[in-house]
Amino acid sequence: MGELKWYVVRSVSGQEKKAKTYLETEIGRHGLSDLVPQVLIPVEKVFEMRNGKKRVRERNLYPGYIIIHADLTHGEVDHIITSTPGVIGFLSDKEGKAANQNTKPVPLHISEVNRILGIVDEVEEQAASLETPFVVGELVKIVDGGFAGMSGNVSEVFEERKRLNVIVKIFGRSQPMELSYTQVEKEV
Repeated sequence: MGELKWYVVRSVSGQEKKAKTYLETEIGRHGLSDLVPQVLIPVEKVFEMRNGKKRVRERNLYPGYIIIHADLTHGEVDHIITSTPGVIGFLSDKEGKAANQNTKPVPLHISEVNRILGIVDEVEEQAASLETPFVVGELVKIVDGGFAGMSGNVSEVFEERKRLNVIVKIFGRSQPMELSYTQVEKEV
């Protein structure tokens, strides 16, 4: 048995998840799970506000690419990966070669692998970050709670707690209110 290395596989952009599912199915069907133990798509989770509602979505860090931990010394593995629907082929070094020659897949350097896996681990460990944080002095509209529909100015932002202080005029008096990011939206 050869050595397991990390490779980059090009896939049809927007169909990375489907290609990953096909890859995992084919690898399992041929009993090659020990030669290809891991297939992953590096993603990050982000919050976005849509119509006053908080939604979490995953965004690909490298659209059109899948990272595979594999031993390619076994000839069948290379063929199964490249013949999977949605997979275009391996990322390889084509410099100095004729366009019609087959090129050998180039494994990632360990520093690149550590950086990619570090990003993936961070995403799994930490809560998703809000894509549009608020700034002091910004005008916001309250969309949730007893004061929904009222507007105010941001006076303080507490990023670590995902909360902010908003100054709202109630009965002609300015009142500070502490609200979470999800209770307000930017006013345009």
